[in-house]
Formats: sequence, C-alpha cells, structure tokens
Amino acid sequence: MDYVSALVPPVVMAVFFFGIVAIIIKSQGGPNKAKEDAIVDAAIARAEAVRQSSDKD
Repeated sequence: MDYVSALVPPVVMAVFFFGIVAIIIKSQGGPNKAKEDAIVDAAIARAEAVRQSSDKD
C-alpha cells in the first residue's frame, strides 16, 4: 500500500498539469483572437509613435 500513497501525488499533479496545458492550448485563437491581436497591434503602434517622437527631439 505504500507504493500507492507514493504514486498518488505525482499522478494527481500530472493530471492537473496536462489539464492546464490543454486549457491553454484550447484558449489560443478562437473568437477573441482578432480582439487580442488588435490590442497588441495598438500597443505596438503606440510604442512606435512614442519612440519616433522621442527620436525627433
């Protein structure tokens, strides 16, 4: 019985780990991808504008 109690914690952690990885993979893309991409593009454009304005000074 000691081997069962020794194996349970790693098995439980492995199941949770694979579950979290599966959730992360499934949440990539989908209907929110365009919105997330637009937010990132806006932030990059804002950073470029700030950098270009500081280069002119």
